[in-house]
This record gives sequence, structure tokens and C-alpha cells, in this order.
Amino acid sequence: MYKLNDGREIPEIGFGTYKLKGHTGVQSIVSAINNGYRMLDTAYNYENEGTVGRAIAESFVKRSDLFVTSKLPGRYYQYDDAISALQESLYRSHLDYFDLYLLHWPNPKKGMYPEAWRALIDAQKFGLVKSIGVCNFLPEYLEKLQRDTGVLPAINQIELHPFFNEAKMRKYDADNGIITMDWSPLGRGSSVMSDPTLNELAVKYNKSVGQIILRWEYQLKTIPIPKSSKTSRQKENLNIFDFKISDTDMSQISLLTKTDGRVRDQDPAEYEEF
Repeated sequence: MYKLNDGREIPEIGFGTYKLKGHTGVQSIVSAINNGYRMLDTAYNYENEGTVGRAIAESFVKRSDLFVTSKLPGRYYQYDDAISALQESLYRSHLDYFDLYLLHWPNPKKGMYPEAWRALIDAQKFGLVKSIGVCNFLPEYLEKLQRDTGVLPAINQIELHPFFNEAKMRKYDADNGIITMDWSPLGRGSSVMSDPTLNELAVKYNKSVGQIILRWEYQLKTIPIPKSSKTSRQKENLNIFDFKISDTDMSQISLLTKTDGRVRDQDPAEYEEF
């Protein structure tokens, strides 16, 4: 477990639920919980908060033993809209609170994220959420939040994988007491999994390429949130705590990063999501 800057604890790895919907989605998420995942990551825009809530209800794990994250879309960044959208998400998921609630994208051209952040601060006071954070925020946006509210996020969830290791952003987060969480930790849709260096290291450590990547991210002190609907892969992705990658090999993986390494070229300074 990691300790957040608000004093709460968060698991060291989570389960992503993007595109897991309906009955098959419930089955996949129940499987993940049964296989040992205790953190579930969803979002309003994934349109599956109900699926996540149903899976929680069907699992044999107590709600209090789970850490559930969701995210606010940019179209609801006006204060009152943010509060009602959060409440709607809770109603859909049949939960009384989220453990972590994030602003999904900064959408800097609209400039509404400070107002949405104030709503999250109040939602935390109201007990709707336990911890609050952001996704895809650059240093200048984080600095504005601190200037405007005096409150920094507990989490900054960003795209992070061997082809885009975000070294500067990770350092900024760490220097400011923010934990970095990794979306697309296995480089979804890219050639990361077939990289020769990673495959050589998989043979060396007798692990899968995915396990090498997730262990690398864990040793970077970030929180990966891999997704898989397959039970065997879910178990494999959790089985990263019985070995350690050497400093030399850690550096070798980090050297794989590329300037244009983003999976879908979603630059937070330009890309917007509503």
C-alpha cells in the first residue's frame, strides 16, 4: 500500500475497466476481484459505472475492502454540474462513496478545471469521495490548482509505459507529494509488447513481457492499472511481487521511451475530452 498526501492508503496495483460493460463486463470484474484485485478504475465516460457496481455487489469481497476510482468528464466542470454528475455516478454504481475521484482531463482551452477542482474539494468534505485527484495534468495546471485552492491532488493519473515513461512528470509529482498512476500501462495498441529488449528481459527473469513492464512501473513507485478480461492474464498481471528488476535493467527499459511515444497522441496541452 502507498500512503496518499491526505493520509489514506491506496493499493500498489489496480484493475482497469475501460470497455468492460454489461453481463460479460460484470463477469470480468468479478473475476478480477476474486483473483485478488482490490482497486477498480472506472469513469463516467466509460459508461460502465453500473457494471462496476454490479460486480462489486456480486463479489464476495466487502465494499470496505475495495478501493473504487471514477472520473468526472469535462462537460460537467461547472461547480453544480460536477456535484450532480458525481452523485449520479454514485447512484448508477449503487455506492455511497468513491475512494478516489479524478478530473478526467484538464481541457485547458476551456479553463474550467479550477472550478471543477473546487467542487471535488467540497465533495470530499461532503463525504461523497474519500480522496481526490486528476488525470493528465501538466505541472502548470497543478500549480494553478495549488495557487487557486491551496490543495494539490493526491493522484495524477497519466499515460505511462516503456515507450512513454514520463520521467519529468513523475519527478514533478513525486517532488510535490503526488502519486503517479499509470493508464495504458502496457502500451495498449502499440508495439510495446513485441519490443526485443522487453522480450529478452522476460526470458532473463522467466516472466512474461507484461509482468516485466508492470514490475518496472511498480519499481518506479507508480501505480499501474492494467486491464484484462481473461482470468489467466488477470492473475499474471498481479504476479509481479516475487522478483526484482536490477537497476541496470530498469535503466535499459527506461531508455525505450520516445518523444512521440503516446499511444494516441493525446497531448494534455491540446487534447480535450468532454
